[in-house]
This record gives sequence, C-alpha cells and structure tokens, in this order.
Amino acid sequence: MRGPDGYYDTHLEEPLARENVFREMEPEDVPPPTFEGAKDLLPAPFWEGHDRSIACYWKAWELAFGNLRRPAPGSGFVANFIDTAFNDCLFMWDSAFILLFARYGSRAFDFQRTLDNLYAKQHPDGFICREIGVEDGRDRFQRFDPAGTGPNVMPWTEWEHYATSGDRERLASVFPVLVAYHRWLRRYRTWPDGTYWTTGLGSGMDNQPRFPEREIEDERGWPERILHHAHLVWIDACLQQTLSADLLVKMGGVLGHEEAVGDLRDERDRLTRAANDRLWNEETAFYHDAFPDGTLSELKTVGGYWALLAGVVPEERLERFVAHLERKDEFRRAHRVPSISADHPEYRPDGGYWLGGVWPPTNYMVLRGLERVGCHALTHDIASNHLDNVVRVFGETGTVWENYAPEDAAPGEPARPDFVGWSGLAPVAGLLEYVFGLRADVPNSRLIWDVRLLERHGVRRYPFGPQASLNLSCAPRTSTAEEPRIEADSSIPLEITVRWQNEKKTLKLGAAPGNPEPPA
Repeated sequence: MRGPDGYYDTHLEEPLARENVFREMEPEDVPPPTFEGAKDLLPAPFWEGHDRSIACYWKAWELAFGNLRRPAPGSGFVANFIDTAFNDCLFMWDSAFILLFARYGSRAFDFQRTLDNLYAKQHPDGFICREIGVEDGRDRFQRFDPAGTGPNVMPWTEWEHYATSGDRERLASVFPVLVAYHRWLRRYRTWPDGTYWTTGLGSGMDNQPRFPEREIEDERGWPERILHHAHLVWIDACLQQTLSADLLVKMGGVLGHEEAVGDLRDERDRLTRAANDRLWNEETAFYHDAFPDGTLSELKTVGGYWALLAGVVPEERLERFVAHLERKDEFRRAHRVPSISADHPEYRPDGGYWLGGVWPPTNYMVLRGLERVGCHALTHDIASNHLDNVVRVFGETGTVWENYAPEDAAPGEPARPDFVGWSGLAPVAGLLEYVFGLRADVPNSRLIWDVRLLERHGVRRYPFGPQASLNLSCAPRTSTAEEPRIEADSSIPLEITVRWQNEKKTLKLGAAPGNPEPPA
C-alpha cells in the first residue's frame, strides 16, 4: 500500500526491528545542563608543565556543553543530545565518535542518549539514515540512495559505553536495533560474494581517491567519487562490518542471546577470510579496495587500519602492516596520521579534506586498533604527537578544528573551527587513555594504567562505572624505567594494573578512601 507521501511501502520487515523500544519512547522534556553547572562533575586532569593541554581539555568540554540540544517539537527525537556541529542534521558517523570521548562526562549529562534519536528513526526493515534533520526529524537521504547510510560504527560506540559504564540494561535495549541495522546493510550493501560497498559520503571519508574519476558532477557540484560506489569492494566497509559482527556476537554472549547472532558469527569469519585472501596485497603489505575485475587499488587509505580494530590481521602480517605508520614517506608525517598515504599523487600537504587531512575520529580508530594488537609504545607516540599538534593549534587559534594539516601545526584546508563535534577526542579521550594511559574495564572491576610520562600527572573525579569516582596521581619520575609511585583512592573496591616499561604490578583498592594496598 502507498504511504502518505504517495510512495508504495517496500519495507521488508526485519523481526528484530519490532523490538526497538526507542521508536515508541516519549520525548525527554528537561533542559540540558550548562558547562558552568556541569564542570564540577567532570574528570579534572592535571599534568605538570602542560597547562595548555589542560586548557584545551576544558575548552573541548565547554564547546561540547554549548552544543547540547533538546528534541524539537514534532521531530520524533526522544532525547536531549549533543549536536554534530556541522549543519542542521544529526549525523550517524559523527555522533558515534563524539560519544567515545563524551562518555567521560556522563555524570553531568547522558551523552549516550544522542544515539537514541537515530534509533527512534529506524525503519521497519532495519535501515537508519546517516543524516536526520534535527528540526523536522526527516531522513536527508532515501534508504536506497547509495550514500544514504553508514558507516556502521554504532556497535563499537555502544560496546565502549558498556565497558566504561557496565550498563547491561542499555546494552539489552540497543542490541536488537544494532542487529537489525547490521542485517539491513548485509541485505542491501553487499555484492553476491558477501563483501560490502559504500560511497565517499557513505564511508564518511568524502573525497578520497578510491577510483579513477570521470568528469561528472551533480547539480550541487558534488563529484562522482562522493556519490558512487564504482562497483568496488570497499575495504573500510568490509572491516567495519567485521567489527560490528564481532561486537554483536560479544553482546549476544553478555545478554544470553548467542542463538540470535549465529549468522553474524559466520559472517565475521567469512569477512575475515575475504579481507586476508582478496583485499590484502602481499607486495604492499596493506589492505586495499578491490576493483570489479579483482585487482586491488594502489591507494593506502587510513580506512585500511580498521583491520587492527576488527582483529583480522594474522600475526605473521602484523609487523609489516603496522610499519606503514612509522614510514616518513607514508603515514608518519609532522602531524600523524594523514587520511591517505603521503606517497599518493593526490596527497595534499594542507589536508585537502580527506586527501591527507588528519582527522580525530580516524586517529582514534588507529589508536584503539594498535592497543588491541599490543603496540602500546606506538599508540602512545601517535597519541602524543596528535595531541601536541592539536594543542599547538589551540594555542594559536583558541579553539579546536574539524581536521588538521598533516605537514604543519595548522587547521586542515578546509576545516571548521569550534568543532566539538568529534574533535573532543584528542584533548579528552586521547589525553586520558593514551597519553596518560588510563583504560577502565568496569565489568571486571579493573583499571589499567600504562604509565609513560615522566611529569607528575593524574585525574581527580575519574568516573568508574555508574557511580564510583577515582582520584589518581602519579609522582614525577627521572626515567621510564623507574617504578611509578601511585596514589589512588576509590569509592568501590577495584584493582589497578600499573604498567611501565617492561614491568607491571597490581594494586588493590578498598571501598574506603585511602592509599592502595599491594596484593598479598
């Protein structure tokens, strides 16, 4: 039958979409907090001799709270949210990355509910649009538009939220939504062999030179490479779906729904084999897009590094693959990590948007992937370089930017200022997780502290789980080999695993504030 817009309804209903509780949720109707009202609830880092980094941290939060919005009447949005800070839409790709740093502010505002507005707009077949108008709540793309959705990184965001909050109830609510969306992509965004395609817009990396471009533009002046899939197998789309399937299987295990995700377990394994059998070039030691005839693209895009986070890289290939990040003629530029390798003919020193620009979301993905495969020293090096450049630009301009130039401490060309937005990643999550080295594992009541700095540093009011807070301090050291002297207190019992150089120790904290006690 035809709907009110005059079109026939062609949704092939996905059963799990019926379990989407967000589609019937009543809209939130309370004003969001201000930065001034929230500041005393946020983690408060300190770092001797690095006042500008701490100032950049607080600027990111100030911008973030300045972008909080209430659902517009009639929009169908159900929760207060952090605006993408790009146009009049809520973006899937941006929102997922924003929440990867904003979760540290959950005591002051439930940033995670930003995604509830996207979930509330899920179609009966599982589709969720990549951009939805914040005033009218309407999809900005039709569901069969090649650029209409993606990238699928929401399962990653929800899994990270669970790891730092322990919120099993939310995990249960989002699980059917995420599985339904994953299955929509598999149904409508795959080639016959099960590999995935997308477009420049759908990949989030708009103007990367993924294929030879013809002189075709639409009426807005958008070129072909932004709008068309070119019949490629897109490496980032395949790897993101591998990661999505893997995380949904893990969610199913936590929730006792293993039987509901057997197809995803099989797909994860198939996509892992496809990446290594068909999308890996042994000569370049890199994962590439595949052209319709099966040959591989020569482009080395940062999107290939989703392979680390997705866990698809065999041990025997890992060293050669990671080595590209250390090569000065490729990804080790003055500001790490450019979005395409510097040896590509279309690489631009000023960034050129995704023609070399350094982007906070893809840098964060690289860091998390390196962490997964145990490259902790390189993770710290890249995070420190990225933060240093972001802070230098902040010192010169007073703000943070959408993306950055790879050859200088400068905004990318083009780039938007005050972009928080995902540019809170480096001064907040990057600082806490990879420069300071703090990683919470709430379901297992454990905090990992990988200490690499020599200066005194730490965090007051570090959030751990739904209610607990930690006060953490590391005394100054004279060398990286010196054992860190840690002072910590917690409102709940937990373990802190402290790592430094090639050593580690475990501290046990009791429920009452006080100094940690070494294990027996």
